[in-house]
Amino acid sequence: MHRYRFVLSRPFQLIPVLIGISLVTFVLVRSIPGDPARLILGTRATPQALERVRAQFGLDEPLWLQYLYFLRNLGRGEMGRSILYKVDVLGLILQRIEPTLVLVAGSVALSLLICVPLATIAARRQGSATDSGVRLASTLGLGLPNFWLAIMLIILFSVTLGWFPVSGYGNTIAEKLHHMALPWLTVALSLSAVLTRQLRASLIAEMRSDVALAACARGLPEAVIFRRHVLPNSILPTLNLLAVNIGWLIGGTVVVEQVFAIPGMGQLLVRAIFSRDYMVVQGVAMVFALATVLVNFLADVLTVTADPRVRL
Repeated sequence: MHRYRFVLSRPFQLIPVLIGISLVTFVLVRSIPGDPARLILGTRATPQALERVRAQFGLDEPLWLQYLYFLRNLGRGEMGRSILYKVDVLGLILQRIEPTLVLVAGSVALSLLICVPLATIAARRQGSATDSGVRLASTLGLGLPNFWLAIMLIILFSVTLGWFPVSGYGNTIAEKLHHMALPWLTVALSLSAVLTRQLRASLIAEMRSDVALAACARGLPEAVIFRRHVLPNSILPTLNLLAVNIGWLIGGTVVVEQVFAIPGMGQLLVRAIFSRDYMVVQGVAMVFALATVLVNFLADVLTVTADPRVRL
């Protein structure tokens, strides 16, 4: 059980990371040009009205004091009140978190369904035309922006063929699956390009390892060796890469939610930035940061559990 000692200490190590992220987010948000009070009241608002709005949301306090208030609210499990929506930020985020979770989870699952077969075929046929095709496709996938890919998929499958809706999220489970098909595919195509290259390289390395060669010397069929030894040992580094890229994945979902008009946290973040809704931007950023930290922590636990040789 000594291998799991890091589980007790790691959360305390992550607290400074989250505080640093909150500070950077606070400074960057306050650096955005524009006055939230002016955006709320309009260009004809009187100075007295502007001062009342600033005082209502604490915007007239010094920046260091506003940051301390923000930390105090986080310690209480609060995130302040939205300037634009006039509701608690935490409640607003909880209303928008489901579409984002569905988008991320579905994209990850679909990307694994894409990358595992492609990487397996490419690794087992190394140097062939199939291998070259998989590597070329993954390279192209790395260079395609999410917003461009989303637009192309909309033109093809929504406008031309009419198979999927252009935007929205739906109400029932069937409608949500129908609406999320193209967003899932958009993110999965980009993510699977990264994972396919990593998994292919890991599979090739494992097929040349001593374990695989020893199993082959014992007369085990190639398919059995691949299923029992090569693939399980190669999946773990790919999952670790997925955890490392969770920040990139979240950034991709923000863009995709805008293109497909999905009412998730990404769309909420973009609208809050344009409306100078400081509390919402800080709250969403902290949720994204916490999700990234937790995913990487869970990846560490999975790594130690699956491979007894690893020490963290």
